[in-house]
Amino acid sequence: MTANEKAQAVAKVMWDADEASRALGMELVEVRAGYAVLRMPVRSDMTNGHGTCHGGYIFTLADSAFAFCCNSHNQRAVAQHCNITFIAPVQEGDLLEAIAREVSRTGRNGLTDVRVLNQHGAVVAEFRGASRTIKGEHIPDLD
Repeated sequence: MTANEKAQAVAKVMWDADEASRALGMELVEVRAGYAVLRMPVRSDMTNGHGTCHGGYIFTLADSAFAFCCNSHNQRAVAQHCNITFIAPVQEGDLLEAIAREVSRTGRNGLTDVRVLNQHGAVVAEFRGASRTIKGEHIPDLD
């Protein structure tokens, strides 16, 4: 089994259990080893008092992409620290895409960058997550 096939098998198991991402209308677009892409449409119930998308939803999309990326090696990984910079406002009806790329993975520590774009390809947020592997695999004996 290749690393990308393993990542896709793990993503299926995770996606099937991820009620939060599915409930927000997210779509798992692509997963490879150390890489993941998720999309989410911005609904009216996701807007704030300014009439723009609440930052928590943008963070959640980026965090979900981060999770699929850093767990793609079949080693359970959790967030240790995350931060986000909001760059541009997001409107109701926008379609957001979060692209997560593994920057480094050394020992039990990982670093992942997630760029969030709107449907026009404009960057609306940049997210960086530090992950830490924990005991267990998503799919035992997958290798």
